[in-house]
Amino acid sequence: MNTLSARATTRGFDTTHFRHALSQFATGVTVITTRLADGSFRGLTASSFNSVSLDPPLVLWSLGAGANSLPIFSGNSHYVINVLSAGQQELALRFSRRTENPFEGVEYELSRTGLPILKGVSAWFECHNRSRYPEGDHVIFVGEVEECQVHPQSALIFHGGKFGSTAPR
Repeated sequence: MNTLSARATTRGFDTTHFRHALSQFATGVTVITTRLADGSFRGLTASSFNSVSLDPPLVLWSLGAGANSLPIFSGNSHYVINVLSAGQQELALRFSRRTENPFEGVEYELSRTGLPILKGVSAWFECHNRSRYPEGDHVIFVGEVEECQVHPQSALIFHGGKFGSTAPR
């Protein structure tokens, strides 16, 4: 089966309209964290998180091809995907900005491999950086989940350019 297709004709495609249409799909909000060789931590906010496979356990997320943190996440063997809970909007904003140390004053614990897991998250996934695929203006990261935990609670979501939360049923 051929999984590649010819590129669609997109002459005159309105990217602003496309972005607005995409904003109508509500997504969860995550912070991806890792540790550098010097022991310091790095993290970034991402809403492009999705499951891929149960066997093996795979998830994906994407990062802009021009992001300063791309070499960090491409070069590290492991990272943690922290699924933010409803009350963690400030963490989402903090890790979306370029700051000297976004971990300053943030509560976290260390995973078995020494990576930061943010306190109060709905779930977390510690992943081996299995593969990366450049597509368009992003790089898609596929992680093999080595360990995960869940803490059921309302999740932080992003919809229409605004934060919200899920409501328990």
